[in-house]
Amino acid sequence: MSSLFFSSSFSPLSIALRRSTLCRFSSIVTYATEEEKSRFIHPTSVVHPNALLGDGVSIGPFCTIGPFAKLGSTCQLYPGSHIFGNTELGDNCILMTGAVIGDDLPGHTVVGRNNVFGHHAVIGVKCQDMKYKFGNECFLEIGDNNEIREHVSIHRSSSPTDKTVIGDNNLIMGSCHIAHDCKVGNNNILANSTLLAGHVVVEDYAHTAGGIVVHQFCCIGSYSFIGGGSVVSQDVPKYIIVSGERAELRGLNLEGLRRRGFSATEIKSLRAAYRKIFMPTDMSSGNIEDRLAQVEQHKELGLFPAVCSMVQSIRDSFAEHRRGICKFRSWSGS
Repeated sequence: MSSLFFSSSFSPLSIALRRSTLCRFSSIVTYATEEEKSRFIHPTSVVHPNALLGDGVSIGPFCTIGPFAKLGSTCQLYPGSHIFGNTELGDNCILMTGAVIGDDLPGHTVVGRNNVFGHHAVIGVKCQDMKYKFGNECFLEIGDNNEIREHVSIHRSSSPTDKTVIGDNNLIMGSCHIAHDCKVGNNNILANSTLLAGHVVVEDYAHTAGGIVVHQFCCIGSYSFIGGGSVVSQDVPKYIIVSGERAELRGLNLEGLRRRGFSATEIKSLRAAYRKIFMPTDMSSGNIEDRLAQVEQHKELGLFPAVCSMVQSIRDSFAEHRRGICKFRSWSGS
């Protein structure tokens, strides 16, 4: 019996199998060790063992990472930054000192790649909407390549059927606020202390100056510009500048259009269309809907996609669920 046991335990086939298993196990252990070596976690930080950390993650002193967090490769957390709740960060995101992302609420905060969150930014926390019911899911999604500066606050949605969305390549400067259910597109610049109330839509390539306030449910059109200190209580159509304590239309965003590659011919057509819509010299030109139709049907202006896009942007703002456009003055040659 003992000889049978001895022979079966140390037969050439058994030894080969054991060696193979040991080699595989050793390779797994070595791989895990190398993966851990590629990360840096300061001993004063609290990282839940269930948190998922990618390769090359660096976590500085006094940071907190909750059990449901997922960090992509090469993310960096500077001292005193925190990630809570069901929060996912893509590769190469940076949290500066004091930044907080996520909240222990149902729902999630999802962040793409190459985003920078400035000092003491607060991202993906509960909204400030009285209609929010505690326990409901709420959502925030942020794209790639955004620079979100110091003291910015971005809130999750107010209901499980909606979400707050930030697109790609946006610069959101210090002390901006983006409330629940806002939709911010791509390549926008929001200067310091731009405050967006709930459900505001900012399309693409819009630019705000500092200290502006946007009323809830307003739409800021692509390539538009909002002057500093403005209060925007109605929609801003595409390509247009508004400013004022109650923002009014001030003309086309000519410099912005040039910088974004609009041709001289396109800009000339937009200027002609703007004059026909907002500065009619003919008293028989009718109301604004009549003038929009005239521009659309114009044998030259109607051929330019930019003109048609501006007309549609204005018309959409007069839909039943929208707020209309910012106040404009209609000149009659006086």
